[in-house]
Order: sequence, then C-alpha cells, then structure tokens
Amino acid sequence: MLEQIQVSNFAALGQDIDQCKVDALKEQAVNAVEKLEKGTGEGNDFLGWLHLPSSITEAELSDIEATAKSLRESCEFVVAIGIGGSYLGAKAVIEALSDSFDAYKPGNCKVLFAGNNIGEDYLADLMDLLKGHKFGIIVISKSGTTTEPAIAFRLLKDMLEQQEGKEVASKRIVAITDAKKGALRSLATQEGYKTYVIPDNVGGRFSVLTPVGLLPIAVAGYDVKALVAGAVEIENGDDENVFTYAQTRNALYQAGKKIEILVNFCPRLHYLAEWWKQLYGESEGKDHLGIFPASVDFTTDLHSMGQWIQDGERTIFETVLSVGDMSHSVIIPNDDANLDGLNFLAGKHVDEVNKMAELGTRLAHVDGGVPNLLITIPALTERYLGQLIYFFEKACGVSGYILGVNPFNQPGVEAYKKNMFALLNKPGYEAESKAIQAKLSK
Repeated sequence: MLEQIQVSNFAALGQDIDQCKVDALKEQAVNAVEKLEKGTGEGNDFLGWLHLPSSITEAELSDIEATAKSLRESCEFVVAIGIGGSYLGAKAVIEALSDSFDAYKPGNCKVLFAGNNIGEDYLADLMDLLKGHKFGIIVISKSGTTTEPAIAFRLLKDMLEQQEGKEVASKRIVAITDAKKGALRSLATQEGYKTYVIPDNVGGRFSVLTPVGLLPIAVAGYDVKALVAGAVEIENGDDENVFTYAQTRNALYQAGKKIEILVNFCPRLHYLAEWWKQLYGESEGKDHLGIFPASVDFTTDLHSMGQWIQDGERTIFETVLSVGDMSHSVIIPNDDANLDGLNFLAGKHVDEVNKMAELGTRLAHVDGGVPNLLITIPALTERYLGQLIYFFEKACGVSGYILGVNPFNQPGVEAYKKNMFALLNKPGYEAESKAIQAKLSK
C-alpha cells in the first residue's frame, strides 16, 4: 500500500460530539466534492487548483528547474517578493525541508522573502545585507500594484540595476504574474524578464503548486517534481481523509468549538501552520461565520499557551501534525554525575522523548476537554509535503461548502486597503479621505 499522510478523529469524539454527528455531515461533504468536481458551487471560477497537480507537465517542471538552476548559479541570494499566498506556501515548504540553521552557514544560494510587510527597518536591513552581493529577484503579483510587494520590488529593482546595470539585472529578475495584463506584465515585457503565469482560476492561497511556490522552492534546492507527485497521489486517491477532517471540524464547530489550533511538535513546521492559517482563515471567515484558525509550536508553547489550552474556556479543539521519522539521529548520553536527573533518558533518541511529550500532551488536553484530531506525516520530505498541501486545500474547499460560505473569495481583505489609500491621499480616494478625516476629528 502506498504510504500517505493519515487523518484520525478518535480523540475528538466524546463529550462534545459523537460519530453520529460527524456522519450526519457526510452527505454535505459528498455534495461539496461534487460541487468542486462539477464546478457548480460558489467561487467556481477559482477551481484551477483542483486538478492542478496532475495537469502540470514534465516540461513545465523542467523549465522551472532550469530557471532555478540559473539563479542559483549566478546569485548568492534570491529574494522572493510577494504577500499572503504569494510567499507563505514557498516559505512553508522551504522551512520544513531546510537545515534549521541554514541561514548561518556559508555556501548555497539563500532564498529570502520581501514584500510581505511594510517594515522600513526590515527593508533597510535586507538592502544592507544585499549590498555588494550578487542577488536576484522573483517578483510575484498578478497586478504588479499590490502595495507591499510593489514597494519592495521598486526598491530592490533599483538597487539591483544600480549594482549590476540594467542588462544583468534583467537576467536576474523573474516575474510571476498575469498572462496578459497588469503593470508587472507590461514591465516584464518591456524589460525582457523571464516570466511565469499565475493562472486566472487559482487564488493566491491555493497557488503553492504553481510557479508562485515551485520556483522559490526549486531555487532553495528542493525537488519540485517530488512535491507535485505527492500532491497527485492525494488528488487521485479517495476522499476519506478529507471527509474525516472536514466533517469532524464542522461537527465540532456546530458543538460550540469556535477555534481550531494547529499544533506541531516539529519546529520546521512553523510556517506550514502560517500557510494553513491563511488558507482556512481567508477561505472560511466570512458572513460572520467560520472557525478561527490559530497555531502553536509545542513543546515550546506548552510553557506559555499550555495553561490556557489545558484549563481555559472550552471553545477550542486541536489538530495535531505528527511527523513519523526524523531526518537525523541524536542519542541522549549518560552522565555519571546525573545532576540533572536525566539518566533515565540515556540511550533514547531525542525524538522518542518528543513523541512521548506529544502523546502525553494530547491525553492531557483531551482529559481537559479539548477535542483532538491527528494528522500523521510519515516524514518531512517533498513527497509528503505535497500530499499534505493538497489534502489541506481540498479539505478547505469541502469544509467551506459544508459551512455554507464561498471558500474562494476574500471580500473582507479590501477594507483596510481603501482606508490606507485614502489616508495616503492616493488619487481617486478623495471622498474616502474626507470621510475618514471627519471620523478622526470627532
């Protein structure tokens, strides 16, 4: 049998819900999959991710690998510029696969990120690091006018051109953008940048398996063909894991569990949780509905958030990401003095201790009234991360339809932009500016 990620809900059942309440949502889950497959549900113009893994050709992946190789060979640093789904997926995979201290080690080309904030000190620090070094840019934006990445690109493009000249800079800038329209597409055509297309029918938070995520991941030195192959395995498999997750979390929501905490016991999964939070928060949080997605890094956060999770308000449930095999082997030594009292652990792998902390925590939290789902990942490899990414994407679509919302739009994210543009006196926002000033003067 092909080894895959596994999802179980046995520790989620009990005082809050039973299997009958989960099973009662099966028909809705099946209908949700049918809506996805037939494109009959809300947001059906953004379903390009659904069969994306199996539609990516070997030639397309080879072209991405060739571009990545060229950037790696000519650059010490490559800055991926994007925000939200235009950076989180790549960041999640790279962090999950990387040496935890890679940033401090010389050698391979480093992938850095910008355009995900408007931090002046952050950009100044980045530019100071890049000064005098060979660097390239991957700029990711459908429009080319999104404020955060546009500011970062303007600054870094100018810096690169001043350091290397326009001709060299044009060879070290790759634009991932709309196929035909937008400011970035026009600039890329004008300057002769290598380009890749963000499909019109794939939203940013579902874009990690497009060039948006695949190119930075390949630049970091990881196997994008294996990543996509893992996603294909879940795309072509049955939906039982998807149903288990989507039905259980919605049954818990109906039982009053309004917050889902994604838990990891592996530090490399921190940014996978950040990607997951955007995927579910932006997909389900609308019409005054939706499970609030939060995350914690255990055992670290057991010494901070652990008290609240164990004994706080019972409006939460946990989804635990458990990694089977570690990449390394570290054995705890014996110490003759045993002043720390840890000789009972001598000869054990560090991960064995971590796994017992994981099981002990799950048992304690369930006893404390916190339902638990469990997602088991055989190992942190490209293949299994591809499986996990596609699993979460499909479960998100199914869960959103069960909830009764359009999982593929995000009308609420525009509200802050309108106010920001008005406050900055952007042309065309004069009426909004006057309205804001009137509010602030009260």
